[in-house]
Order: sequence, then structure tokens, then C-alpha cells
Amino acid sequence: MDTSLKYQTLIKDLLLQHAAIKPAYGQIDSRVAFDDKYGNYVLIDVGWHDKKYVHGSIIHLEVVNDKIWIHYDGTEDGIATELVEAGVPKNDIILGFHHPKERPYTGFAVA
Repeated sequence: MDTSLKYQTLIKDLLLQHAAIKPAYGQIDSRVAFDDKYGNYVLIDVGWHDKKYVHGSIIHLEVVNDKIWIHYDGTEDGIATELVEAGVPKNDIILGFHHPKERPYTGFAVA
């Protein structure tokens, strides 16, 4: 199987697992958006917490040139950890939310 297709499938599975976890507060639903054509995968929370409307990205991943870019990670344990535990090599994961000059010190790919 092509690495990109393998990563797409893995990412979708992980995001669906996260989406199945109900937030501990408010009337909030988790939703996923998958865009295989452009390689973007997003988990968002939408709903109400008391009188405040909640709408925001929890995880945003992108597959580019057989690498997984983590653009945003609002999870407690980190989606990078879950990807590594699922067998993705660290040199195929880029922490895009870190400045390019900081990436060599993360233990993951730089780009």
C-alpha cells in the first residue's frame, strides 16, 4: 500500500476515535473533516458550554509528500505520540506548529 494512502487511513481512524470521545463539559459535538484530494484532516468541536458558543480545531493534520504535518494539536497526550505508537516513523512526522529553527530539536522531521 502507498505510504500516503496508509497514512490517510491511519489518520482517519485516529480522528474518528477522538471524535467518539464526548467532551466532559457542555453540549459539544466533535466532528471530523477529511479531504483526501488535498490531504487535510481536521477534528473540530462545535456546540455550547453554558452560554458560550464553542467552535474550534482540536487536531489538524496534513499529508504532504508522504510526511504527516501536524499543524495543530489540542489533545492532552499529543497526536504525534499516537502516530508513533501506531508505527509511523518519527522522521515521517513534522511538528508544523514549531518554528522551523526549533524543529531539529523536537526528535521529529524538520520538513
